Amino acid sequence: MTATPHLRLAIDIGGTFTDTVLVEGEETILASTKTLTTHQNPADGAMEGAARVMAQTGRALSEVTGFIHGTTLATNALIERRGARVATICTEGFRDILDIGYERRYSQYDINLEKPDLLVPREHSLVIRERMSADGEVLIPLDEGAVDGLLAQIDATGAGALAICLMHAYANPAHELRLREILAEKRPEITVSISSEVSPEAREFDRLCTTVANAYIQPLMESYLARFVAQFEAEGVTCPILMMTAGGGMCTVQTAARFPIRLVESGPAGGAILAARIAARAGLEEVLSFDVGGTTAKLCLIDKARPQTSRAFEIARAARFIKGSGMPVRIPVIEMIEIGAGGGSIAGVDRLGRLTVGPKSAGSEPGPVAFMRGGTDPTVTDSDITLGYIVPDTFAEGHIKLDPEGSKEALTRVIGSKLDTDAVGSADGVSRIVDESMASAGRMHAVESGKDLGPRTMIAFGGNGPLHASRVARSAGVSRIVIPPNPGVGSAVGFLFAPVSFEIVRSRYSLLNSMDMDGVNGLFDAMIAEAKGVVAQGAGDAPTETLRTAFMRYNGQGHEIEITLPDRALTGDDIAPLTAAFEEEYRKQFSRPVPGMEIEILNWAVRVATRDSAVPPVPATPTLTTIKPNGTRPITCDVDGKAKDAAFVARADLKPGDHVPGPALIHEPQTTTLVSADFSAHLDAIGNLVLVKAPSSREAVGETKNVQKGGAK
Repeated sequence: MTATPHLRLAIDIGGTFTDTVLVEGEETILASTKTLTTHQNPADGAMEGAARVMAQTGRALSEVTGFIHGTTLATNALIERRGARVATICTEGFRDILDIGYERRYSQYDINLEKPDLLVPREHSLVIRERMSADGEVLIPLDEGAVDGLLAQIDATGAGALAICLMHAYANPAHELRLREILAEKRPEITVSISSEVSPEAREFDRLCTTVANAYIQPLMESYLARFVAQFEAEGVTCPILMMTAGGGMCTVQTAARFPIRLVESGPAGGAILAARIAARAGLEEVLSFDVGGTTAKLCLIDKARPQTSRAFEIARAARFIKGSGMPVRIPVIEMIEIGAGGGSIAGVDRLGRLTVGPKSAGSEPGPVAFMRGGTDPTVTDSDITLGYIVPDTFAEGHIKLDPEGSKEALTRVIGSKLDTDAVGSADGVSRIVDESMASAGRMHAVESGKDLGPRTMIAFGGNGPLHASRVARSAGVSRIVIPPNPGVGSAVGFLFAPVSFEIVRSRYSLLNSMDMDGVNGLFDAMIAEAKGVVAQGAGDAPTETLRTAFMRYNGQGHEIEITLPDRALTGDDIAPLTAAFEEEYRKQFSRPVPGMEIEILNWAVRVATRDSAVPPVPATPTLTTIKPNGTRPITCDVDGKAKDAAFVARADLKPGDHVPGPALIHEPQTTTLVSADFSAHLDAIGNLVLVKAPSSREAVGETKNVQKGGAK
């Protein structure tokens, strides 16, 4: 008897839309849909999407055997400051960790500098007498007799959550654990986060900030996740619900409720996972992931089918692109740049007469003017409608009716009247500004990473990614774009390919040449056991793989380089190859190693994950055949600003090898791909839409000269 393929459901709740995908087996997409996000109770919009895909396929929620969920709720709560009131408890003498920070200004000469909002005012920063050494030795015992006085101070703050960060608790968490135990007994209604669990690493400022952020959103996320699970269980879901994490893995709802900070940026992480899988199938070495939704645009660099990762990022920067102006958080993340540029980004004219777009978004409530839900400010979506790029008849599967005249009126009223232009001119200006903003963000991200966008293939998805891809690619110098099937719900599709995983980092200082091998191996054994226990909650006895890493630096330096370790116990024979590996990586980043310097290790990390399924390669694309479109639509050309007729093609009607020259609009249920006049599109063997930029006349002349020169040889 043939086994019934697994039925898996993925739901991604964004700032504007909630994306839902139903998959059978490994990757057969049965149905997908987009619904407006219901901010009052996000689970309602998720339930609407689930009900819709189930109705489309005639299946029931009780048949679902795998359920993955990602949400922007944690991110938005931090950015919009909608979390709990938090008080901190630190070691006596270290009350001002948050105020002191890094002891530097992120913009040294700005006399009007706005300090990052670190969520906890000084009057809510409390202390208790205790002290650990960096080796974990108790120097001053925890003063349990002072807890009653501490409780009175906590009550006075009105805090609903506590962030405990005691000195060197990463080396010995005994005092933090005991203090939490006492507080849980005496104030069970208060949520408590401890740094030795949330971020057990050296550097007390980063550790405290991460713990504060976790405590700030923990009550909100615990309540939300409990309601979400209960609502779906009431409708028949019996399988565990797994949560997407910022690092590109999955964890259980229980783990997510304890460490909600790991859910920050979980939706965009799913998109990066999808782009990495597409890159692996297509054999693409260098990729730029381009994900544009209703609220933000996310760009990620992917090399050799692996997204760029980091162990730190900043939340809610006071100055958008200046490092150090936000709240530092140390968790495993897929590194990407995110800007407030999406379909809902609001356009206007500032007091200096300049056209501006974003970062403020209309979201889903009230949404763009065209949605007829009470929005009055023009948005990027209103501009795309006015330029003819979005066709009302095919938008959002017909579930959302559009008012094009309302878009034109808003553009003329808010922008055209102030800049002496009409609705089309206003829309063209909005489009060019938002596209250049996204391209600039991509270029900046690449430069900061020491990489070039030119040779990369852009993989575009999200509700607005395909619509803006060719315009952004042109500005960023990218000449090839891949748009996967079901791009409008790309992040949710990516959830289904993410491994169940958990990563742990511990600080333990060692000099490489005199390392305590037994101590380090014991540390790894404990971390691996803990990580496997978390993964088993979501993956059962599925086979896993373990990645061990060390964060190394020259003695006395301030920052580390991540070096992969063998997945086994370390021995003295590993010192020489680890030295060589560190110096090689140091050479790549800083041109040359420093001879004669001792190497030290500050942090050790382990990541346990279920094994990735094999990725089959993409077959060769059949010979291209230019098709004749069934119809055309009038658009304003993004290349020269003139009115033109664009081919209007249903993606479902294309077959592998079909070629569509630009300008063209290739529409599908959740999004539309704009093929600019200087691009052409074709469908590859597995249904990816591939856009290729035609060389400019100057480039074509250069290519001709190179061919002639080559022929002469």
